Amino acid sequence: MALKSHPENPRTNTQDKHLKPAQKLNFKAHKEAFFNKFSNDIGIDLGTANTLVYVRDKGIVVNEPSVVAVNQKTGQVVAVGHTAKDMLGRTPAHITAVRPLVDGVISDFEVTEEMLSYFIRRAGEFMPKKFLGPRVVVGVPSGVTNVEVRAVRDATKNAGAREVYIVEQPMAGAIGIRLPVHDPVGSMIIDIGGGTTDIAVISLGGIVRSKNIKIAGDKFNNDIISYIRNEFKILIGETTAEQVKMSVGSVIPGESLETTIRGRDLITGLPREVIITDSDIREAMGQSIDTLLEAAIEVLETTPPEILSDVMKRGVHLVGGGALIKGLDTLLIETLKLPVTVAEDPLTAIARGAGIILEDLERFRSILIETEDDLPSSS
Repeated sequence: MALKSHPENPRTNTQDKHLKPAQKLNFKAHKEAFFNKFSNDIGIDLGTANTLVYVRDKGIVVNEPSVVAVNQKTGQVVAVGHTAKDMLGRTPAHITAVRPLVDGVISDFEVTEEMLSYFIRRAGEFMPKKFLGPRVVVGVPSGVTNVEVRAVRDATKNAGAREVYIVEQPMAGAIGIRLPVHDPVGSMIIDIGGGTTDIAVISLGGIVRSKNIKIAGDKFNNDIISYIRNEFKILIGETTAEQVKMSVGSVIPGESLETTIRGRDLITGLPREVIITDSDIREAMGQSIDTLLEAAIEVLETTPPEILSDVMKRGVHLVGGGALIKGLDTLLIETLKLPVTVAEDPLTAIARGAGIILEDLERFRSILIETEDDLPSSS
């Protein structure tokens, strides 16, 4: 005698193959909990200039330049991170030190994959050995296209990740500095990275207004290189320009600072050194700083008035390496007429935010970037 199917008996029900929504969520939670016992959690701030890696329960374990040295004869990666950055401008013809990310997005997929594999292996030294690959949250600039998001997702999976979640960097930065991103209050954050600056207003777990501009650390370095070439007729490299920016760079007049730089005289072709002051660097970066200020004003001009009143009370928060430029917070206060705060340890804010997301993925799932991969299939 055939056993009659009953809707409440899953063993005998041959028609209802699919679980109810609540059951599906419960099953998914149990499944994730099971897999998580056998894998680690990693947060990655994939930056144009630097990549930071956060390991759950360990904190920031990797903070290295996003630079890869490649042997052009063999196609092999020679060095990654600090070692590769030391090679910039110093390599023989057959070795090229490259940055696989340009303006915050992947420009060389295979090299990015190699770089991510290296950083995930480095992070593995600080984690217990697990059977499965890690879950990874990766920060990307706001406003990236689906194609660019997919490139980051694919490169991270190919580098050994089991699951990849993508979050916009200003949102990750806001979470990293403990702003109330889920609350019905407006928060404004400016993330000045290496390739891009992200200006975003956040409320109720989403970005209300944002603008992404290609004015950031690398552009400031190029401004300094151009200024010194035009004014002093000396050619310097990126590394020297960055060192000058960090040591004497300032956007408002104040304490007089100076440093000595060495480069090649463009007229004689011989080595020469000159003294550079903070006013030189201020003049060099002036136009780019003005563009950054205009972008911040533009975001405020389009922000809804209720949220704008929140920002007036709560102020603007600066994260990213560019937040450390001397006097930038003061200049923003004068220009925007708002309180401005440089976050504590602004360089690591996005990586810390990625780590916080991993600690409570269900709570933050709604803020992650969705792509076609996340949508249910039509079958």
